[in-house]
Amino acid sequence: MKRTIIILFFLTAAVALTAQEGKKLTILHTNDFHSHMQGLAPESAYTPLVADNDPTLGGLARIAGIIADVRKENPGSTLVVDGGDCLMGTLFQALEPETGFQIPLMKKAGYDVVAMGNHDFDFGPEAYAGILRKASQRGEIPVILMGNAVTDPDDPSDDAFEALQTDGLVKRSIIREVNGIRIGIFSLLGKDADESAPYAPPVTFEKIIPAARKLVKELKKEGCDMIICLSHSGVSRDKKGNWGGEDVELATKVRGIDIIISGHTHTYLKEPITVSGVPIVSTGSAGLNIGRMDITYTGSGVRLDKYMMIPVDDAALGVESIQKEIEEQKLAVDRIVLSPLKLNYDMPVTIAPFRMEVDEYGDLAASNLGPLIADAIHYYVNNYGPGTDIAMVAAGVIRDPVLPGIQSVADIFRVMSLGSGNDIVPGYPLSRLWVTGRELKNIAEILIMSSASTPSHFCYYSHLRIDYDPEGGLLKKIRKMEFTDADGNVTEVNTSKDDTRLYSIVANSYMLDFVGIIKKMSLGLINVVPKDGNGNPISDMDLAVMDFDPDIAGMQQGKEWLALVRYLQQFAPPEDGGLPVIPEQYRTPPRSLSAIVTK
Repeated sequence: MKRTIIILFFLTAAVALTAQEGKKLTILHTNDFHSHMQGLAPESAYTPLVADNDPTLGGLARIAGIIADVRKENPGSTLVVDGGDCLMGTLFQALEPETGFQIPLMKKAGYDVVAMGNHDFDFGPEAYAGILRKASQRGEIPVILMGNAVTDPDDPSDDAFEALQTDGLVKRSIIREVNGIRIGIFSLLGKDADESAPYAPPVTFEKIIPAARKLVKELKKEGCDMIICLSHSGVSRDKKGNWGGEDVELATKVRGIDIIISGHTHTYLKEPITVSGVPIVSTGSAGLNIGRMDITYTGSGVRLDKYMMIPVDDAALGVESIQKEIEEQKLAVDRIVLSPLKLNYDMPVTIAPFRMEVDEYGDLAASNLGPLIADAIHYYVNNYGPGTDIAMVAAGVIRDPVLPGIQSVADIFRVMSLGSGNDIVPGYPLSRLWVTGRELKNIAEILIMSSASTPSHFCYYSHLRIDYDPEGGLLKKIRKMEFTDADGNVTEVNTSKDDTRLYSIVANSYMLDFVGIIKKMSLGLINVVPKDGNGNPISDMDLAVMDFDPDIAGMQQGKEWLALVRYLQQFAPPEDGGLPVIPEQYRTPPRSLSAIVTK
């Protein structure tokens, strides 16, 4: 009897000790991968299967290698997730509607769960449904989550997306058991991401706080030990330097979430932000880093033991089978998309002697990349297309920086990768319309006003210089506008309502659609009437899309990224020959939009 009591005592102690030690879990996470299968610039140096100190960061083959190493280290206790926007951002996106290539490859790379983001709707919900159907036909895919999407039962244009939900290819949440831990995972798409998804309708998105409360309640009811939210909503610092944003609010207002894996704002968090006891993590973008969370689950809750950011650099040996499939898809991109343009994926275009970028959360006016792109569009339209007086480009469509070194076609495309037109060539088509000097001022006033709260609306101009007073009144900030004609003559733009001179402006079709709704946006305070070259009003903005070769049947659209390629190709090479070099004048170019202070 005494011996039995002793045995029971030790067994009870062992169980208690095990419970105290808890069950271990390692979570690997990324967000905003944006199809950067070959890493981030310069791709010409990318060698994922060889450790040769190449400077290119990221790449799916390397990510797969890191995942495989961690799974080997922690067999049966590793979970791999992505926080949204895995698609859209490189030339690979061009063939996604026909091939569904990337998502099954992410499963092969080791991903378990992938959240949807706003850019998954860039081709519209119908097209995304087609991509996912194609992907599932290629092989096994990760669990795809979208927790707060709302479809319209009366609108047939989202029926294909509804069918994904019905068939379980897109889920609101998922429960996974890993190392004996019952883990509930759900995803959200936040307000700013929603506003950055112009082609998502008729799909809309429930507000994230009430949606999260419902999902947490459902998962708790299912007996989950741990709840993870993949929130494509984001965090950022406020004017005082404190962390804020939708995911901070989410952690504050919704109880029951143990971890928030954040995306959308491309924020790099070396360490988690802890809000109301909830760690919020984010790896930046483009697959440059993988976040690693080592966690212990005990009966009393979840404990974060260790967090680290794993750089996806040359130290990570890539998985050969993954890279082989990527190389094969590159050849398909060459054959179908680039060959008709007399380009290929790896073709060197120019040498960048310095870094060029647009920092959407920094000093946008100081960007050297924005002015280069505006000049490129102006050059392209006037040398390859029907011509324009002024070119403009918004900060929000400039996606990647230009890093020093040789820039290939693939590198240049990533800078301006958004959108699609009516052909296989990816990218927003360029459009042209005519406005008076007064209307031109009105457009610039609206963009200045809106960029104060939405930095992506900040605009760069070519052949137009604007002085404005940030302290000026509502829609009365602009002090002077100067136009430079093709011969270099500078004249002040007459903004009187009596002046009838028309100026042609070119931008991508999405931005000029914005011009067409300025009256509505300004609550009737401002009216801009888009016109054709004869001064006739344009009611259908599709008619403003330019045809770059009227002699060929159909519409031959021009694209922003192609404008950048053609502009860079015409720069002078060094005296000893070689590739064109981006001129020194673009290291610190003149500002087209200058803030002045008036008394």
